[in-house]
Amino acid sequence: MSDHVYKKLEIVGSSPKSIEAAIENAIARAAKTVHNLRWFEVVETRGHLEDGKVSHYQVTLKIGFTLEDD
Repeated sequence: MSDHVYKKLEIVGSSPKSIEAAIENAIARAAKTVHNLRWFEVVETRGHLEDGKVSHYQVTLKIGFTLEDD
């Protein structure tokens, strides 16, 4: 196994469907511009309420990716 150096980003994903969908939306969007994604960590979960019901989910993620070699 080779040595790896990681960098972390913090991003927020959202979805009206579920926490899982919010996570997937965030990762899919990050993957469009950040290469070598390796792991994620959910650091905060929250939501928006309307009329006493959950209407939207938000998750704050830390995403780790490996740095490219020169």
